[in-house]
Amino acid sequence: MSDFIQKIIAQLLYNPDEPILFNTGFFLYFLLAFMGAYLLLHKNTKLRTAVFTLFSLYFFYKACGYYVGLVIIAAIVDFNLSNLIHKSILITRKKLLLAFSIVINLGLLIYFKYTDFFIGISNDLGFTNITPLSLLLPIGISFYTFENISYTIDVYRGEFKPVKSFWDYLFFLSFFPKLIMGPIVRAADFIPQIHKPYQLNNNELAKGAYLIAAGLIKKVIISDYIFVNLVEHVFDTPMRYSGIEALLAVYGYALVIYCDFSGYSDMAIGLGKWLGFEININFLSPYQSKNITEFWRRWHISLSNWLRDYLYIPLGGNRLGKTRQYINLFVTMLIGGLWHGANFTFVIWGALHGIALALDKLRVTYLKEDVFGFISAPIRKLIGTLITFHFVCFAWIFFKSESLTHAFDMIHQITTNFNVELIPQIYLNYAPVIGMMFLGYLLHSLRDTLADDVIAKFNNIPLWVYVITFTMLIFILVQFKSATPIMPIYLQF
Repeated sequence: MSDFIQKIIAQLLYNPDEPILFNTGFFLYFLLAFMGAYLLLHKNTKLRTAVFTLFSLYFFYKACGYYVGLVIIAAIVDFNLSNLIHKSILITRKKLLLAFSIVINLGLLIYFKYTDFFIGISNDLGFTNITPLSLLLPIGISFYTFENISYTIDVYRGEFKPVKSFWDYLFFLSFFPKLIMGPIVRAADFIPQIHKPYQLNNNELAKGAYLIAAGLIKKVIISDYIFVNLVEHVFDTPMRYSGIEALLAVYGYALVIYCDFSGYSDMAIGLGKWLGFEININFLSPYQSKNITEFWRRWHISLSNWLRDYLYIPLGGNRLGKTRQYINLFVTMLIGGLWHGANFTFVIWGALHGIALALDKLRVTYLKEDVFGFISAPIRKLIGTLITFHFVCFAWIFFKSESLTHAFDMIHQITTNFNVELIPQIYLNYAPVIGMMFLGYLLHSLRDTLADDVIAKFNNIPLWVYVITFTMLIFILVQFKSATPIMPIYLQF
């Protein structure tokens, strides 16, 4: 009996080798326990909020251990500072409090995420000889840091009145479906929903189920399979593979990162719907974009909007002339690249997108639409989509590579060691992976409104259909699940 109890306790405690994620077995037990408590208390708003917050904090503890304390500290600091900003009359005091909030939030982020990066640069330049601290990056810190900053800035701007209850703010910050990997949620969108009566109609139930199922399929079946069987090996040692394999891996990674991240976002949004909360969509078939500006309206929408509202526009946006607009775009994307990680590969990735966005604005300004009037609109759209997709794929090489050397090795293999004669053999070797990639891109090509159309036709689905469907889905997921858990890509950011 004691061994059994010890096993139960071990399951309940944080295990760094097995963090809780939406696609883990423990999460199913967690969700069942949470839903039972939530439904039991859903009519009492205060108790419901308290229970939800405690479950969210426990979820975060299971994901990253005692780093859960950082979320609580961040909530305490920004809850109090935002209320002080709101009550302050003097604009100078408001600015000082806002600056203090931003410094604290960015200070924690920079300390954990960039300390070793800056130490490495200083050591390489010969200024210092400091041993790197090898700090563990707290899961989700980039996401809840941006939520904290946007909250205090909105209060400073007078766009949002700060909450009076600390529990409400802690609930907003720690809401477990979006805590680890987003989407980045605005307080103005989320907090007003906290005290709404809990209602779950058939449409929300169906849409939530669809999003959760789609997210699991994207992550576990498509993304993990392509990553394990192709992308991981080629990007780790690119010089061992031909140019065709390297190019195939690049196309594979484009699908891997999309299915991985959008799949997790879909699950977060679907769980939110089941719990009575609307979370804004984070992806809209980005590889269907016909230009790079459209791509950033479809890819990681919550981050794109955050960078626009809290960085690009404060820098001057497009209000200070064309040249300044191009510089602002470049700086915004450069910082967006650094947000993803402390590595020069991310800097180059951000710089590439910044340059591309500036060039796209230049195209819109100076290139008349009728220049290519001799080409039909569908063909122009197809050409634009292909160019945009391949530019994004080229930039993904830097995003995925561990170092600049690996990135340039990938490019070298693709451009100088293509070996067309290997195509039949590579097709035989990677036929299942190619088939999965074809399936992934085929699903990506579907209309974004298809789910709503299907749900509208099958609105009153009996509960037993959901049970059977999810049982079958879990069975399929088990067949595809790899022996070693594949951590979500954005877990490192």
